[in-house]
Amino acid sequence: MGTAHKPTLEKIEPGFGSSFSFRTYHQDPNNRKNTFWHYHPEIELVFVNGGSGKRQIGSHISYYRNGDLILIGSNLPHCSFTDSLTGHQSESVIQLKPDFLGESFFDITEMKGIKNLMERAKKGIVYHGDTKRSIGRKIEKLKDLEPFPRLLGLLDILKQLEKASNYTILNAEGFILETEFEDNDRINVIFNFVKDEFTRHIGLDEISNKVNMTNPAFCRYFKKITGKTFTSFVNEYRLVHAAKLLHEKQISITQVCFESGFNNFSHFNKQFKEFTGKSPSVYRNELKFSVS
Repeated sequence: MGTAHKPTLEKIEPGFGSSFSFRTYHQDPNNRKNTFWHYHPEIELVFVNGGSGKRQIGSHISYYRNGDLILIGSNLPHCSFTDSLTGHQSESVIQLKPDFLGESFFDITEMKGIKNLMERAKKGIVYHGDTKRSIGRKIEKLKDLEPFPRLLGLLDILKQLEKASNYTILNAEGFILETEFEDNDRINVIFNFVKDEFTRHIGLDEISNKVNMTNPAFCRYFKKITGKTFTSFVNEYRLVHAAKLLHEKQISITQVCFESGFNNFSHFNKQFKEFTGKSPSVYRNELKFSVS
């Protein structure tokens, strides 16, 4: 049994001369520390240039291909999006406090659309197609700019994200964190425990005890926060992990089934087809033709 990570309120420092943080990571996975669920008050914009991996944002879990562009709102728990198997060229991460330009800056008329974007981002937003590629290129170009033009470039990027139509809200069914950080920590304990232990059966008694709740109280709490049952969340986590294995490892589908925490092959096949619309074998065969 693995050790669950302690939930982390991440402290983010902007670079010298800048009011927001901009970092670029390359393929070395040791550059990234937060491979577990964590949260921070800063809004985070992430562009993964190429490659495939997991999105784990709030209670939403999915598998992306051909890179990713994601906007994550304040205090929305998430994991890092790349690892040593992602196959990406680079990952650019921008982190900014909602009031990084002053408490009322985004209240002025010209900025109200961006303020609305930041509100929508509390559920997590992923961008697709040409929007992903064109804005991703602009994000990467920021690293070569001096602080002032970099700030102007960031505001332009936020405006384009606000106007874009090719996107998906990731936690559309609802993800409502409590105002107390203690409650954020509790959901992070649950998420990280699932991340560490999903390959085996996780009983309701075990997870309820982990956060010092009765079973009925835990079920109500989890559904209220995530909009999902705990069983559904664990099942989705396993299915997305299976999609990752089908894409990244040349192992049999039977092995994928068991390595993803399923102990019945026919049940796995049925669940995977319901989740993705395709059987595991068809899903693997179609991977090389997929673009998004």
